[in-house]
Amino acid sequence: MVQRQIVQREFDIVIFGATGYTGQIVVDYMQEQYGQSNLTWAIAGRSREKLDKVNDGRGLNIIEADAQDLSAMEALVQKARVVLTTVGPYARYGSSVVEACAKHGTHYCDLTGEVHWMRDMIDAHQAAAKASGAIIVPTCGFDSIPSDLGVFALQTEMLKRHGVPASQIKYLARETKGGFSGGTADSMMAMMEHAETRPEILEIGAQPYALNDQQAGLDGLDTMQAHYDEDFSSWVAPFVMAPINTRVVRRSNELLNHAYGREFRYDEGMATGDGAKGRLGAHAFSLGLRTFNVLPRFAGPRRLLQKIMPKPGEGPTPEQVEKGFFNIEMLAKHPNDASKNLRLMIHGKKDPGYGATAKMLGESAVCLAQDELGVGGGFWTPASAMGTELLKRLPENADVTFEFAD
Repeated sequence: MVQRQIVQREFDIVIFGATGYTGQIVVDYMQEQYGQSNLTWAIAGRSREKLDKVNDGRGLNIIEADAQDLSAMEALVQKARVVLTTVGPYARYGSSVVEACAKHGTHYCDLTGEVHWMRDMIDAHQAAAKASGAIIVPTCGFDSIPSDLGVFALQTEMLKRHGVPASQIKYLARETKGGFSGGTADSMMAMMEHAETRPEILEIGAQPYALNDQQAGLDGLDTMQAHYDEDFSSWVAPFVMAPINTRVVRRSNELLNHAYGREFRYDEGMATGDGAKGRLGAHAFSLGLRTFNVLPRFAGPRRLLQKIMPKPGEGPTPEQVEKGFFNIEMLAKHPNDASKNLRLMIHGKKDPGYGATAKMLGESAVCLAQDELGVGGGFWTPASAMGTELLKRLPENADVTFEFAD
């Protein structure tokens, strides 16, 4: 158990990127959930005018700072115990924030899905974060908290009931209802633009253990093929978030000293249903996803996509965010007795990528600011840094539930 270092700062949490699409949803959640608590927090961004609009008479603390100004970031992070940032694409705007937090011992969380950037940040700043005590935790939204905490919960229960970890866990997105924002689109396009001058980015993202420090395990390359899964009685298409979530889960296993086992396997898919309709849907989605992954690699199709996709700052309407949800089923396989397999159902209210993500990200920041976590400085995953505490917080505060099926 590592003794938690309590850093005295002006604010418990600073929300950086508060004027962006997702940032404003986070601010609304924090105001609703913690506006009357003893938690001290502030909003930050590069435009004072836009920050004043977000404040809108709510009496929020405001910090003006530009992500591309390292000195401004260093001044900002020293005001906070935790920086929660929604400013993406992170490869374009996030590096100075991470660098400053790692240097000054400020805890950090974000909602990135940029695997190559996370790898770069770990390599560049792990030593500094470890020395300063900064707990750096990317992917604290729909990427990748349901996946990472779901596996953590299943393995904890498998060990409790049967004394061994599951040898394999499979994730199935049963139902999701949500939209697509300009920020997400911009992150995808930025990665492809960056890959033109740095082709290894795509190679890094394709590695099944890209976020692990030791490249070892039984999982291979992501499958982009539709298939029928007897365990779920459904046709399964590739899940668009799998190339992110699977890497995070595998890093968690490594950071937890291989508590899931050195031969642990993990994969994700999306249910399209049984029968002919499910089969057609799985194959159609698989083809569409493969096409969408290839087109942005070329400048012409990328420019066309940028014209028709949402622009930064745009996203689902408040009504669409409110009506969104997600239902996930996870199956943990006992290493030698199928009768001891476990199933976990994960349910979340509101749009997965925005409404639900804002709540998960907000609770992650509060967890980093207030809870006894028992880890020291460095780059962690949600499960390895906050697993037990977040499994308490999310059902209580964020409408994200984890329930074992009989």
